[in-house]
Amino acid sequence: MPVLGLQGMLGNLQWKGEKQMALIYVVEDDKNIQEIETFALSGAGYQTKGYDCAADFYRALEAEKPDLVLLDVMLPDEDGLAIVQEIRSRRELALLPIILVTARTAEIDKVKGLDMGADDYLTKPFGVMELISRVKAMLRRSQAAQGEGCLKAGEIVMDQRKHAVIVRGMACELTYKEYELLKLLLANSGMVMTRDVILDRVWGNNFEGESRTLDMHIKTLRQKLGDQGGLIRTVRNVGYIMSGE
Repeated sequence: MPVLGLQGMLGNLQWKGEKQMALIYVVEDDKNIQEIETFALSGAGYQTKGYDCAADFYRALEAEKPDLVLLDVMLPDEDGLAIVQEIRSRRELALLPIILVTARTAEIDKVKGLDMGADDYLTKPFGVMELISRVKAMLRRSQAAQGEGCLKAGEIVMDQRKHAVIVRGMACELTYKEYELLKLLLANSGMVMTRDVILDRVWGNNFEGESRTLDMHIKTLRQKLGDQGGLIRTVRNVGYIMSGE
């Protein structure tokens, strides 16, 4: 669709009373497609910056972190899937929303992209209204995750929406009880949680095991968190506290 032909359609996509100022990076080597995407997103009220190669995109990331990345899979200097992996390996970008855009239609390609860390997948050709809708939905979910759904302390980030824990940019695999224990401590960061309260919240008020079960879980949790495990401090004869320092 010609860029000029989008103007009438975009008029219906403006959200009255809502100022959309999210910054979106559009990484697409096809200049025509990049122009359509940036024009559509700008017309919907978003800030946009376009890049046609991975090198320029990486330099932009060093200067300013966007709110969302619209990423083409097939770029001239680096595969889009490799870029996703690189982004997810960086602590400060671990939760950055990524929508992959590609001409590949096979289900296996979509699954591979999502498994590598992409949040959504848009197949070419796509409609402008679908693009705006996907972006709006992704930003809404991201903002919710960074609010109530995201818990942080030190270099530990818990994304409750994805049921994932990131430590220094790397995924941390936890058992169900370890996850629930960490969530309780993060949600009450800076507050001393007594042993009885922890056992009640995580194991339930009908728990009849030994209190040493809690100590063992704290020990393994600290080990899995690496150097960030020290944020979980023991309060002698009382319980534990998550320090945010």
